[in-house]
Amino acid sequence: MSERRSRMQRQRTGRSIALTERDIAIFRALRRYRYLRSTYLHAWAGGASVTRFKERLGNLFHEGFLNRPEKQWEFADARNRPAVYELGDRARAALQELDGEQTDQRTFLVNGAAKQFMHALLICECLASIELATLRRSGLRFIGWPEIRARIPQSVERPERLAFKETAIIPDGLFGLGYERAGRCTYRFFAVEVDRGTMPLTRRDDRQTSVMAKLRAYQSVTEERYHHHQWGVPNLLVLVVTTCAHRSLEMVRLASEKGLGPHILFKAIEEWEMLSPCPGLLETPWERTSVPSLNIGESD
Repeated sequence: MSERRSRMQRQRTGRSIALTERDIAIFRALRRYRYLRSTYLHAWAGGASVTRFKERLGNLFHEGFLNRPEKQWEFADARNRPAVYELGDRARAALQELDGEQTDQRTFLVNGAAKQFMHALLICECLASIELATLRRSGLRFIGWPEIRARIPQSVERPERLAFKETAIIPDGLFGLGYERAGRCTYRFFAVEVDRGTMPLTRRDDRQTSVMAKLRAYQSVTEERYHHHQWGVPNLLVLVVTTCAHRSLEMVRLASEKGLGPHILFKAIEEWEMLSPCPGLLETPWERTSVPSLNIGESD
């Protein structure tokens, strides 16, 4: 029986790997979302045997096609969680040969070490969960950042940056949904803010960074339609995902107290729920202030 290889350290065997269509689907998913767990990659690429799929991921890792970011091993229960992957040099070379310079990245995450790895991973998991859920629904289309970016003049150096007055907002993610019903198509666009409890909800000095300060900035953006002027999108809802139910309730209370509008939506998702794709981000209601909750997967 062969010795079990390390999850953390690459141990090449020099074996020849003939890439399959499923391997390419894995690489393309990681091009769209920089970090994804094995559970998400299985949802993208499919396969009857989860065990065989994980073994294949292991082979692709050890032979240099995929990386397992080292930051994930810093957490005490990391070995009990599905491994996180990103593209390795050999996968990038394979995609370059197949697709050329094509890019369809859904996030604003850049190459190099992520300063807040778990925050970056959660951004990828939230967006990927919503996109995967739309694939199972007829009459619903996910609109990724590349499609939105195409509406913005190429001369804009930082198109993800929404500048207004004397400040600017860069959302954690941006996407749209297209709803087709009775031959008619309507659209909603969403800025995503992922909260892991590291930023204060409020501060005495409004000029300092806080959750409520950022949400008030979004309020100004939507009231004056900066999203339309700079991104070319007709509307903008803000999805605030937090990993603590009590914190989400407090956000809703503060938003109501400060008069923030119903275009700001809140949902609590425990981090363990995100270890696999979470269709509830699309299919279950989001809380709002002063009006009924909203299911973003439905057009009405």
